[in-house]
Amino acid sequence: MLFYRGLKPALGWLFLLAVLGWTHSGMAAQMALDQANASASVQAIELDAHEQQWIRDNPRVTVASVQYPLYLFQDEHGQWSGLNNDVLKRVSAMTGLQFEHQESFSTDHMLDRLQSGVADISTTLAMSDDRKAFLDFSHAFGGAGWVFVGHANTPRVESFEQLAKRVLVLPARHALEDAIRRDYPSIEIRSVKTYAEARALVESGEAYATIENEIGAQLYPLGMLKVGALVEGKWEADHLAVRKGMPQLLSILNKALEAFPAAELRAMRLKWLAGVSPPPVPSVWERLVEWACWAMGVIGVFGMLSLVWNRRLAAVIKLRCAAEKELGDQLAFQHALIDSMPDPVFVRDLHGRLIICNRSYEEALSVRLDQMQGRLLIEVDAFPETTARMLHDEFIAQLQTRKSRFSKRQLLFKGGSREVYQWTVPFYSGDGKLRGLLGGWTDITQRRTESGCRCLQ
Repeated sequence: MLFYRGLKPALGWLFLLAVLGWTHSGMAAQMALDQANASASVQAIELDAHEQQWIRDNPRVTVASVQYPLYLFQDEHGQWSGLNNDVLKRVSAMTGLQFEHQESFSTDHMLDRLQSGVADISTTLAMSDDRKAFLDFSHAFGGAGWVFVGHANTPRVESFEQLAKRVLVLPARHALEDAIRRDYPSIEIRSVKTYAEARALVESGEAYATIENEIGAQLYPLGMLKVGALVEGKWEADHLAVRKGMPQLLSILNKALEAFPAAELRAMRLKWLAGVSPPPVPSVWERLVEWACWAMGVIGVFGMLSLVWNRRLAAVIKLRCAAEKELGDQLAFQHALIDSMPDPVFVRDLHGRLIICNRSYEEALSVRLDQMQGRLLIEVDAFPETTARMLHDEFIAQLQTRKSRFSKRQLLFKGGSREVYQWTVPFYSGDGKLRGLLGGWTDITQRRTESGCRCLQ
């Protein structure tokens, strides 16, 4: 009877996994169909006059391309293909730019071409501090983690501490090289030209480990190699790297990426990257449970499934309630934090409407949050009309330029003119989209009065 009882959740899980697998396949097919339909009717994005003129003057953009299977590679016909090439094709359809690939043979070679101006952009470079000196990076459109790759006969590499006084081999000018040299000086770093050379040194035992993109690490047979843990706190976001001095091109690419349909991007990633990572090896217990499930699957499956489903639903509800409570606690902490700030602070959306402010902001303007929330500054009787109009116009202009602003100025409040140090900065969502402005000010006049300062202003 106990064995029969233990089979209930196992049989339920088996049925659920089959349903989920069928659903995932259906979604993949639908996304691929949506991608094909979307590619057939791509709408051009809106560009300003300077950007349109730049495209007319520079219709062809040279791409420094290195063979990076699945992301960017040459097929059997010598044509460039892969996820990043599909992204460039979509950007080309949206902007009219024509991208010409120029093959590079290593990361170092590709960086040299960008530095010298021979090439304009790259699609496979990770962002790093030294590269920012001569490259600008577009908004991210995906990414993956970094993983350690070691020898199959050595312990699985879990962290940088495990590599102390050992040889870590990396392709020259790797995105993580400077950070590793700075934070882990005890690690001996050896540079080679390509990832293939790095793998060969690990296989031969001349190096203890290397670091690869988690997708790239699974592309080739591991042989004498073993994939270790993810590199903690390091994420390789997918960007388009543009050489310095081409702000119009960077702006055009960012607008195209912002207008890129999320469903189409997901379909592209699924087309190229689905199934790269190997499934985890089941444990002995999981194999025994699977065998038992198949042996007893014909006995009361549908009746037991309802019990398992109810238990699973209760667990999901419990987890959701816990997540909602945690989110509520975080929001309460954020409200307490912003209210504790002595200077006025506010957040406005893309149209200049107030999202939230702290108590200092309410007290400075003598208006409550519920009277201002969701409204423009010119719609609230908080400032003199001329001041409100001026500040609102500045907010809209700043949202268009996306530049931070810090200034010491005189502002006319209802209680009179005051000298303030005003700051406003754009803020972005996790996917890099502009969401609004965060700002505030420090009342210099009040500070001087409170401190008893009589110095000349």
